[in-house]
Amino acid sequence: MSIYLIRHGKTLANEAHLYCGSTDLPLSPAGVGELEALHYDIHPARFVTSGMRRTDETLKALFGDVSFSVDARFREVDFGNFEMKSYDRLKGDPAYQAWIAGDNEANVPPHGESGAQMTRRALAAYRELPDGTALVCHGGVIAA
Repeated sequence: MSIYLIRHGKTLANEAHLYCGSTDLPLSPAGVGELEALHYDIHPARFVTSGMRRTDETLKALFGDVSFSVDARFREVDFGNFEMKSYDRLKGDPAYQAWIAGDNEANVPPHGESGAQMTRRALAAYRELPDGTALVCHGGVIAA
């Protein structure tokens, strides 16, 4: 079975080293440029994105105006109160320290979700993908 996993291009949040999961950002100019320089020699039978702007724009930059479906279960983890903040801004926060210390299931970002929760939803969706699908999604989802 062939499933093509493609991470979205860079956003301004990626470039600034911010946690960005649920914020719907476009690609940055650098991200668009990097994608336009790529040349994939794959021919997927179908395309799926997470529905986030950065994944939809990545698909278009790589494959043009192809039809695609959206499955929100492939969205990045919701970082809750840590969303759009950097390590430097968060490093003194006890909740952040507990979260990065290891037990991802017990220490969830306030108002967010755990990595384990994201993994469960993404893997459930992944099992439903048909052969020959290109999935444009997020780094956390690909790592799951």
